[in-house]
Order: sequence, then structure tokens, then C-alpha cells
Amino acid sequence: MTVIEPQSPAVAISGPLTGKVVAVTGAASGIGREIARVFLQAGAKVATLDINHRALESLAPEHGCTPYACDVTDTQSVAAAFDAIASDLGGLDILVSNAGSAQQGAIGDLPMGELRRSFDLNFFGHQNACQAAIRIFRRQGRGGTILFNISNQSVNPGKDFGPYGIPKAATLALMKQYAVDHGHEGIRSCGVNAGRIRSGLMTDEMILERAQARGISPREYMAGNLLGLEVTASDIADAFLHLALMDKVNAAVLTVDGGVMATSLR
Repeated sequence: MTVIEPQSPAVAISGPLTGKVVAVTGAASGIGREIARVFLQAGAKVATLDINHRALESLAPEHGCTPYACDVTDTQSVAAAFDAIASDLGGLDILVSNAGSAQQGAIGDLPMGELRRSFDLNFFGHQNACQAAIRIFRRQGRGGTILFNISNQSVNPGKDFGPYGIPKAATLALMKQYAVDHGHEGIRSCGVNAGRIRSGLMTDEMILERAQARGISPREYMAGNLLGLEVTASDIADAFLHLALMDKVNAAVLTVDGGVMATSLR
């Protein structure tokens, strides 16, 4: 694990999370980058974690966060990063477990190694980060919040998206288990089921491919919801902030996809 030399934090912004320390995994691009920006604007001290060193280095001066190079699939890397966060920033209050990747393939034809690699990141990566956060929360004795970036694939599987959706379904169960097992410690666990978002996971090439498979345009594909509107990474980041501020909400899933009945929890 490599800790990128922390830069002098930006001038603190007063907001609803002033004084709170937030760790965001997978923060160097896409949704994670927006989450870091939104939480910083809410007044938090934000630690950004990612395996992409170069992207992290560009994120720090842009938003004023504190970067840590970390591979969430490596327990030692995760432990070292979280210990450094607690030491550098004075503790930890909120974990936004966001890191992931969107593998594709027909599940019956998929090499087992590919599925295991997806689970390593899209399920066990969350577990590694959560266990590290739990240790800090317990030391502090004041509870904490864990927020998961799940996916609406967790409740509405897409064709040839099983390598991604299956571990995401397991992550939905993981979120609920943390709420059951640790709610009595004052540790809240909630998640966001994001819809189709242009990001490092869903590239323009992937969007075109998925749209062509359905015989529609990329615009129609991205706005294929009840509102007919494309959802952005900023919308997802705002949802995480709302959940962070809702002190009496636990084991909750907020679906942000413009309204798709197949993803509506019931």
C-alpha cells in the first residue's frame, strides 16, 4: 500500500458535515470523484482511495481532498490506508464504499477466474473496507456510517451482466447484514442502487453496445426510465449525501435511476 503524500487541506467549508471525516473508495473517477466533491462541499474532510495513483494525484489539488493509493482487494493495503486516514485526519465517521468494475459475459460461458475477480472487487472489496472502518468506529466509540454503492443490477439482472450483477446482489445482502449485526453499536449501513451512469464503468463504447443490442439510440438507452431523463454521477453523489445526513435511517436502499419499475424495491 502506498500512501500518497497528503497535501495541505483546502480551507474548510462550513456545511452539514463540518468536522466529519469521510473515506471514499474508488474515488479517482466517475461516481467516486463526484462523491468526493459533494462531501467536501458539505464541509467534510475527505480521504480519497483508489488504485489509480495518477488520477488520485490530479484529484487532490482539484477538490482539496487527501489521497491514499489503495487496492481494496488487498486486506493489508486497506488496513494500512485506513490506519493512515485515522492518523492523518483525526478519525473516521463515514465510509462510502464505491470501488467497483462492470464485467460482462454470459454466465454459463464465463471462465471461473473472471467471476472470482469480479467478486474480489465488487463484493470482497466492500467487505475489506467495511471491516477496516468498523475497527476504527469501535475504537472511537461513537458509531459511524457505511454507505454502499450497490447497483440496480442487484435487483434487476441484465442479459450478459451476471459477472457484475451477481456480486452486486451479494453486496446488497452485505449492506443489510451490517445493519443487522452492527446497528446496536450506532453504526448505520445503507446503500444506493444507481441506474445507468456515464462513468469509468459505463463507457461511451459500452453504452453504444448496450443500446445497439436493444435497437435504440444511446440517448434513449441512458434515459430509459419513467421520467425519460438521464441520471448523472452528480445525482448519485447527492443521494449518498442525503443518506449520510439521515441519522435515523438504517438498512435502507435509495434507488436513483429515474424510475424503473423492475428496480423498484418491494
